Order: sequence, then C-alpha cells, then structure tokens
Amino acid sequence: MKNNKTVHKQKKIKKQRIKDFTRSSLEKKISRQSAELKNKKGQLKEGADREKSAEEQIYIQTKAMEFTLDAIFIIDAIKPDFPIIYVNPSFLRITGYSKKDVLGKGYFLLNGFDVNLSNPEEIKKNLLQGKSFHGEILKYKRNGEKYWTLLRIAPVRDNEGVITHYVGIKTDTTLMKQRESEINLQREELLHVTRVGKLAEFVSSLAHEISQPLAAILSYAEAIQRLFKGREPQLQEIIQNIINDDVRASEVIQRLRELLKKNKPAFKLLNINDLIKDTTALMLAHVISKNKIINFELDSKLPVILGDRVQLQQVLLNLISNSLEAMGERPESRDLLIKSFLMNTKTIMVQVKDSGCGIPPENIKKLFSHFFTSKPDGLGMGLSISRSIVEAHGGHLEAENNVDCGSTFSFSLPVAIKENI
Repeated sequence: MKNNKTVHKQKKIKKQRIKDFTRSSLEKKISRQSAELKNKKGQLKEGADREKSAEEQIYIQTKAMEFTLDAIFIIDAIKPDFPIIYVNPSFLRITGYSKKDVLGKGYFLLNGFDVNLSNPEEIKKNLLQGKSFHGEILKYKRNGEKYWTLLRIAPVRDNEGVITHYVGIKTDTTLMKQRESEINLQREELLHVTRVGKLAEFVSSLAHEISQPLAAILSYAEAIQRLFKGREPQLQEIIQNIINDDVRASEVIQRLRELLKKNKPAFKLLNINDLIKDTTALMLAHVISKNKIINFELDSKLPVILGDRVQLQQVLLNLISNSLEAMGERPESRDLLIKSFLMNTKTIMVQVKDSGCGIPPENIKKLFSHFFTSKPDGLGMGLSISRSIVEAHGGHLEAENNVDCGSTFSFSLPVAIKENI
C-alpha cells in the first residue's frame, strides 16, 4: 500500500516536471518566435522606411527636373536611333516642341535643324564613343526662331558599366548673348565716338590753318585788283572770280568750324531757309562727287524759328547723308528735293525727299530706335539723335516711303512766338 502511494507520488511529480518542462519550452519558443517576429517587424518597418525615403527622393528629384529652368532630356542609348524617352517642361518651352513631337523620336532628327550642321555629327561621334559632350550651339526653335543654348550630354551606366542612357541639359543663353552683343556694340560706338572726336579736333585745327592762306590769297587778289583798277577788264573779271571763290571758301571753313565747336545749345532766332542753304553748301562737294543734284522748294515767306543752329544743321546733315546713301543704291536716281513750307500758323515743316531704294516696311517702326541700323558699317545712332534734337526743339521727326520710289524724312518746328523772342 505504501509502495503504491510512493509510486503514485513519483508519477505525479514526474508529470508535473514534464508539464513544467513543456510550459517552459513553450514559453521559450513563444518568446523566441515573438523576438523573431519583432525583429522581422523591425526589418519590415526599416524596409518600408527605406522604400518611403526612396520614393520621397524620387519624387523630389522628379519635381526638381520638372521645375528647373534648364531643359532636361533623356536618350535611350541601347537603340541605334537614340530615341528621346523623357523631356521636362523647360525643354518644351525652350525648343517650342510638344511632347508628341519629341518622345520616341530620334534625338538627331531634332538636331538636324541646328544652324551649324556640323554640331549633330560631333555630338553623335561623342555618343557613339561613350563620351560626354559640352558646347554652346546656335539652334532653331520649332517656329524657326534662332536661340543660343549651352548643351551638356553625359552617359548613364548600369552596374556592369554598360551605357544605357544619356542625360542632356540645355541652358538657354540667348539673353546673355544679346547682352554681350549690346556691350560690344556700345564699346565699338564709344571707340567710334572717340575717333570722331579726335577727327573733329583735327578738322577744326586744319580749318584754322587753311583760313590763314585763304586770307593771304584774298589780300593779294584785292591788291592786284587795286593795281589794275580801270584797266584790263578781262583780268579784272578773273581777279573778281578769285576774290568771290576765296570769300565763299572762307565762309565754308567758318561754318565748318562752328559746326565742330563743343558749345552748349544756344537757342536763337533762325531763318530755316538760310539754315538749309548754309548746310547744303557744306555738302556741295560731296553731292557733286556722287553725281547727284539737290533741288529746293523753299517758301520764302516763312516766319522765324527759335533753335540751336549747330544742332539743326546736324539733323539736316544726317538726313541728307542718309538720302544720298539710299540713292547710291539706285544709280539712275539723281534728284534730292528739300522743301520748306508752313504746315499751319504755328508749325513749319521741312522735308528731305530722295529717289533712292526706300525703307523696308518692317524697318519703319524701329528706324529711330537706338543702335538700329540697316548699314553694314552703321552705328544706328544718327536718326535716334536727330529725333531727340527735333523733339528738344518742340517738333517731331518721321519717315515714310514715297508712292513711286525713295523715301521722305519730315520734321516739324514750331514758329517762334513773341513770348520767346
């Protein structure tokens, strides 16, 4: 009986130990599985965070490419025709193309519209050799407009080093080129103005030197005239012609010196017809050398104006010079007409009408703009300065093409009123 109790007790202890062991093993297993699950959960969270971070980076990179001012494009390097597989909005804005015009199309089909057709060949050669390209290129937009672009193309390689794509960036440098051109033009203009200033000083000095022998010639001619007074009528006539030509030459020299003087504007009462005659006298030799003729239709009853003589002469000289150049392009045109008339009781009109080649219609609106010129060696300042002078005198300068041929430049000047006299 006692042995049975002992056996029973031992069995009970053994069952309890088995039970405890099983519970302990199960708890350990559950703990281990819980740890593994927690670890896996951490790994999953870490992977999700990395994926989220990668997605955010891709999103930021995509947005950066979409919003950058530079044109970005991607080329498939595997296919032989180098098709474009991506362009950002700036590429479309700069080139003028739409997505359907470029996506899937060979890159060099678009580059076929380069101004310099050697550029696509150079780029293609670099790409075929797996090299980058960097250079400034003059290109055409879709509408035919020219633009400058700084182009950079670089290869993209996979893990094995094989080139799979090319990424290109284009920066529009048109505005910088235009500003650079304007700066160069202004620099050239300043150099030209400096040269003209030096030339003016030389001419003024030369005019002073010439006036002295002219005065001597006049003195000798007058002395001979006195010696032969009442005798030798033919000789008297020759001497008088010498005196007249000497006086006329002296007047031309004097007007030239006045024109070259650097004086402040001096507004005085002027007869516009006298001003026209004096100015054309300065250009008479130039007109004759070009085999042209200046005709006049001057109203003899015009009232006086208030203006600066030298400045208004500058306007007339410029208009006449331009007309003679325009007529030079048509050898058959010889006549240049200068008119003056009273447009109304308060305004005098002066017109310089030539029979030259005329003004291209597209140039008329920008004719008086700074730096605009249709001449290969022109600065584009003459007409702009002339308009400023006329407007400073209270008038207006304009141009139009004639019905038959040539063009007419007209400027108005106000009649001098009593309050200003």
